[in-house]
Amino acid sequence: MISEQKYWNPILETLPREKIRKLQLEKFKRIFSWAYEHSRFHRALYEKAGVKPEDIRSLEDVRRLPTVEKSMMRGIQRKDPFPYGDALCVPLDEVSEFRQTSGTTGQPVYQPDTWQDWEWWAECWSYILWAQGYRPRDRVFLPFGYNVFVAFWAGHYAAEKIGAEVVPGGVLDTQARILKIQELRCTAMMATPTYVLGMAETARSRMGIDPRSLSIRKITCAGEPGANIPATKKRMEDAWGAKVYDHAGATEIGAWGFECEAQPGGLHVNEPFFLVEIQDMKTGEYIEEPGRRGKMIITAFDRIAQPCVRFDSKDVIEWAPNPCPCGRTSPLIKGGVVGRADDITKVKGVLLAPSAIEEVVRGIEGLGDEFEVIVDKQGDVDRITLKVEILSGREGDRKAIETQLKDQLRLKTNLGYLLEFHPYGELPRYDVKAKRFKDLRPKY
Repeated sequence: MISEQKYWNPILETLPREKIRKLQLEKFKRIFSWAYEHSRFHRALYEKAGVKPEDIRSLEDVRRLPTVEKSMMRGIQRKDPFPYGDALCVPLDEVSEFRQTSGTTGQPVYQPDTWQDWEWWAECWSYILWAQGYRPRDRVFLPFGYNVFVAFWAGHYAAEKIGAEVVPGGVLDTQARILKIQELRCTAMMATPTYVLGMAETARSRMGIDPRSLSIRKITCAGEPGANIPATKKRMEDAWGAKVYDHAGATEIGAWGFECEAQPGGLHVNEPFFLVEIQDMKTGEYIEEPGRRGKMIITAFDRIAQPCVRFDSKDVIEWAPNPCPCGRTSPLIKGGVVGRADDITKVKGVLLAPSAIEEVVRGIEGLGDEFEVIVDKQGDVDRITLKVEILSGREGDRKAIETQLKDQLRLKTNLGYLLEFHPYGELPRYDVKAKRFKDLRPKY
């Protein structure tokens, strides 16, 4: 029988800050030395920067190391040892798992893992699920396509590891997945915010099933920022009658952040396994204090096949000012991941994050869950078109909805929009990561 305390580790998760920082330094030195000694790619990078393992004596010294970007990984892969290239740190016969990034920002990056790495992935996720209230008595439904993208693969194994029952829904279509949840009385599931809302829509409009009548009481989201956007979280929780928890991770990084049962309005950094730094996107300085956003530079301490050392994730985050009431001493990321540095774009001289538009649209009654943003130019002037759907039966409220939408967009984004109202169900639907923001301006 699995102990109810198995993945609540009060010794590790409530360590005083000075002790967790000491642990992080020791683990950083270990993974840096490993990468320096075993990866031709990392060794060349560090030799060019003039930094050796013995030079790292404090966490401040860590910042002497150059960062790694996804484009660098694309450049060295599809070479010997095929297909991983110069960053591979183990013999090919020790690689037991293959995954690749989703490719939404370009050519996919291949990620090799040893069995030890894959156990580490599951261990990271086990802490996440336990913090979100998953227990051995849960029956967890996984409504995602099991393929080369990591998605919720590690969540599957972590749920098994803590003793929960897992129901894989890979090849089923949406309606079949809803019926299987209903048939088996599943209590939890994991999916992207887009798909959580899409499943609810399908249940209501095509099947005559109220998602709240199903047995789902916990939902873990990843892949998009929506689960920590208050308006989107509320829509999901209202639709399912369930608690919705956010999680942040990436194929080349691992499961680095999670929301706990206290739902503090942000993410815990999974600190025993990762070092998170925040770098100002303009000045390059490192941000220690709350209230300033920057991009995340992250190190995974225990991944050996293809190390993740000071990876420039492009995720935009900021430190929260207060600790979480759950008792964990790991710092919080306020509001979770609010966007990506390469998604935040300047329009009419104003910095715009797509997540701000999502918060407005999802917060207005009478609008559907889907929307689309198109940025282009009319002559030399930037133009933003926002396409939204009016819910059936609310067509008569269009003028009031339009006024509220314009006011909230101006308030939250400081920009004006061309608004297009479409009948409910007309805009594209997405099963995994949504592509709602399209910048069609010429690239010079």
